[in-house]
Parts: sequence; C-alpha cells; structure tokens
Amino acid sequence: MAKCELCGKSVAFGLRVSHSNRKTNRAWKPNIRRVKIVSGGTHRTAYVCSRCLRSGKVERA
Repeated sequence: MAKCELCGKSVAFGLRVSHSNRKTNRAWKPNIRRVKIVSGGTHRTAYVCSRCLRSGKVERA
C-alpha cells in the first residue's frame, strides 16, 4: 500500500552497510499521508506522498 497515487513513488530497496562492511537488506519507505483531495470537482480521499502535498500537485478539500 505504500505508494503515492499521484507520482507513483513506492518502496525502494537497497543494502544497509555497517562499519565492518557487512551488507543486509533494507527499505526506504515514502512518507505517505491519507488526505482528502478535490478530484474532478468531487471530494475523495487519496494516499499522497508529502512531496506532492508540499509542491501543490494536489488540491486539498
């Protein structure tokens, strides 16, 4: 579910590298918020990342 409905940003995977150079898996999760938006003249709820909220890509209800 961790996916922005506007830009499609989702979980990114990579490696956590320790000081001794051991590598383990890790994930970067996007900052997803459930907000009420205006879409096509109607109000609805959507899962939107904080970058889309800050940049004004979405109009809040």
